[in-house]
Order: sequence, then C-alpha cells, then structure tokens
Amino acid sequence: MNECKIFSKEEINKILGQEPVSGKHQLEPLKSLFSSKQIPFGIIEDMKVEGGESEAHLCDGDLWLVLEGEPVFEYGGELIDKWVREGSNGNELGGKGIRGGKKTKLKAGDWFWIPPGQPHVHYADFARMVIIKIHTA
Repeated sequence: MNECKIFSKEEINKILGQEPVSGKHQLEPLKSLFSSKQIPFGIIEDMKVEGGESEAHLCDGDLWLVLEGEPVFEYGGELIDKWVREGSNGNELGGKGIRGGKKTKLKAGDWFWIPPGQPHVHYADFARMVIIKIHTA
C-alpha cells in the first residue's frame, strides 16, 4: 500500500550533510525508496564524473533541480552505438555518447526538463541534484 511521506528539512539537510564521494550515485535513504518506486525522486551526487553513459528513457521524463555545483548536461541529437538496457522492457536505452547534441552548464537553483525519448548525459567535478521521474506513457 502506498502511503504519504513527509521529508522534513532536517532529513534533507542530513542527507546533504553526507561527505561527498567520487563517482555518480544516489544518496540514501532516498535511493532505496526511489529504486523500489515508493517515491518518484532521488538525490543524485556526481563527483569527478566525466563522460558518463548516455541514455534515453522512452516513457519517463526527467526533471532535474541543481542543489549544488555546476553540472554539464549534453542532450538532444542521437545516441551513439545505442542498446536496450537489460530489464527495462525496451523502455531504457543506453549509448556510448551523443552525436549532434547541445551542451549546457547549470548552476544551483536551475531546473532542467528532459522529455521522454531525449538522449542525455551529465557530468561534473561536483554536483548534487534532485531528479524527479515523471512517467508519461
């Protein structure tokens, strides 16, 4: 049964108070709730990430809110050497890059909407962002 959940400012501050670590990952405890689809959002941390895997979600849009840092997003164009992600029922594509896309650097407070089907990738020396998955199909 789905239940309502309040995330207090104190809880979010505790999550953001975690020491940053290298790589791209979601922060707990939101990661577990997001992965199990109990909530449609998570907080992603990127630190010293370059050239991550490009992707496109055919049924979900991504709404990003930058909390900290200045991530660079590359979007649009087409996936290079694309493949269907295992276990995605054909709704998630991965790629080795993006051909013909655009790049933009975001900063804290910026929102960025990526509609379903739009190839995208992001990287940063350091960034923390909220991602909200919006199912549209």
